Amino acid sequence: MVDSTQVEMSSNKPYLVRAFYNWISDNDLTPYIVVDVSVYGVLVPMSYVNDGQIVLNVAASAVGTIALGAEAIEFSARFGGKLEHITVPYGAIAAIYAKENGAGTSLPIEHPAEEDISIKDDTEMSAKPKASLSSVSSTAKTAEPKKSTKSKASLKVIK
Repeated sequence: MVDSTQVEMSSNKPYLVRAFYNWISDNDLTPYIVVDVSVYGVLVPMSYVNDGQIVLNVAASAVGTIALGAEAIEFSARFGGKLEHITVPYGAIAAIYAKENGAGTSLPIEHPAEEDISIKDDTEMSAKPKASLSSVSSTAKTAEPKKSTKSKASLKVIK
């Protein structure tokens, strides 16, 4: 038997959020999530944030191609007519519920550890190649464009 005090498990929050999302959607209801914007990695339009939180309609019919990934929920949605790309790490989700009847659950906010953030940032930075610019000079002479004998097309305005 394995000593359970030594086994470190990952967060169950992604599994719970996906399960509630599917359950609410399968019952033809509208899933909403409450997001704490102070959690690292949250990308939402800040002008719609109230008291450090934003409530988002994450129904498939309301968003563009939602992805319930391993680390975060990502989708596109319109805010004030402007298309925005939204990223919500699972740790930032305070609740998921059905709009119509309130069925759902509240969840604890999980902030990532500082070493997790710095490790991710360092690996992302080292994975991207450095951009560099160089000048290119032309040595070949450019040929004159051939002149056409055909007449140019024109439009006549008729009122």
